[in-house]
Amino acid sequence: MIARRHLLGLGLAAVAASARAQTVDLRLPGGPSQRPLSDGYPGKRGMIVQRTAPPLLETPLGAFDTGVITPNDRFFVRWHWPFPTEIDPAAWQLRVDGAVERPQIFSLAALAKLPQNEIVAVNQCAGNARGLFEPRIAGAQWGQGAWGNARWRGVALRHVLDAAGVKAGAVAVRFGGADLPPLEGAPAFLKSLGVDHARDGEVMIATHMNGEPLPLLNGLPLRLVVPGWYSTYWVKMLDRIEVLTAPDDNFWMAKAYLIPDTPGGSVAPGMATFPKRPIGVMVPRALITSIADGDRLPWRERLTLRGIAMGGDAGVARVEVSSDGGNVWRDATLGVDIGRYSFRRFEAALAPVRGSMVLRVRATNANGVVQPLAPIWNPSGYMRGEAETCQVEFV
Repeated sequence: MIARRHLLGLGLAAVAASARAQTVDLRLPGGPSQRPLSDGYPGKRGMIVQRTAPPLLETPLGAFDTGVITPNDRFFVRWHWPFPTEIDPAAWQLRVDGAVERPQIFSLAALAKLPQNEIVAVNQCAGNARGLFEPRIAGAQWGQGAWGNARWRGVALRHVLDAAGVKAGAVAVRFGGADLPPLEGAPAFLKSLGVDHARDGEVMIATHMNGEPLPLLNGLPLRLVVPGWYSTYWVKMLDRIEVLTAPDDNFWMAKAYLIPDTPGGSVAPGMATFPKRPIGVMVPRALITSIADGDRLPWRERLTLRGIAMGGDAGVARVEVSSDGGNVWRDATLGVDIGRYSFRRFEAALAPVRGSMVLRVRATNANGVVQPLAPIWNPSGYMRGEAETCQVEFV
């Protein structure tokens, strides 16, 4: 069983009491870039504070340069609504109802008796790097740190649905958690998956993250894990599952988290009228982690770049780097593959030149999808996927 956990003092007072003197410059082109670093949230250290309550905490770039697994205490945090500040796992219940033959109530102990499995998967906010979009877009001004990679352990959602017996004619499965809107009439945060996707054996109800019980800020005691999909579907503090016989028309599916139904989810800046669809599968991305945009570095004859890449819903097949802004590309060396939904390390040796260099990096996944060079834009700031640029100066 998971020990009883408490989370007290969230909010501005907690941050102010333990905030470091340091700030970080995220180099956001459309507005203020400085953000405080804080140890003021339980189970977290050195996090970039984007919002205090409900917390939005971003992972600093350096945390991604230590390996492909993101440590729990550096893993980003994103909540829509306030959530319980005290959790008693012994009393937690997961309800399964709707279009099922046998409505169920699972305790954590009952879930632990079902077959357990693990999967390594990237969890990424749909708005990761929104602060880098140009023109600027309203919303959380994330830099590059609203994602992380973890080894998740729990029970396949399929086993829970099979225990309840999904009725013929079911089309979707809806998920809800213990975070609740603070104002009457505001929509509860609910997300759904198609019934076949929900039963694919990979979608998981996770209890553990990197070998430890889920941190409370990352969804203790249960969260949904949807490998290859953006984290809006990874419902935290999961306490209810409903099987539906019609497509889900709740606010968070029908009106929120929609993207242009265009290649790459991109439209011309300022465009407001276009066909839309719910966001889903992640796109490939690669990021240099050993140096940061804007760094001034002592000149050397050889520079070894390191970074991470992920392929979205397929493995990373190739990473390329350019030292001239994207005119000439060369293959990077890929690290060990620990799963198609995981980050994968890459390295590349370059010969620097004195003065300014514009480095670019792009990933290709196993399905042949390549990061585009042209900027991506949509009015929600979702699904950034163009080849990233890192400008440095050698002195």
